[in-house]
Amino acid sequence: MEVKQSNGISIYGPGVDIKLSGDEVATAISAYLTAHDIHVSGARTITVNGDLCESGHIYVDPSGKVIAKGIEFTGRGDKNE
Repeated sequence: MEVKQSNGISIYGPGVDIKLSGDEVATAISAYLTAHDIHVSGARTITVNGDLCESGHIYVDPSGKVIAKGIEFTGRGDKNE
C-alpha cells in the first residue's frame, strides 16, 4: 500500500492518493463483509466487476485527510512528516 500526496489540480488542493495491490483490495472487501456481520469460511475468490482485481486506487478529495502510520496527509496539500 502506498499513501502519498496526489498530483490533482484544484483550487482547494491536490488531494491524497492511496494505491492498493489486488490482495489488499480483496482483504479490504473481506474486512468490509466481516464488519457488516457477513462471515465467510473456506476458500473464496473475490472479483471486482467480474475480473480478478490486480490493483486499486482511492482518491481522497481536498476536503478530506488520511493518517497513515502516524503521518497526516490533508487533501489540501498540507502534510506533517
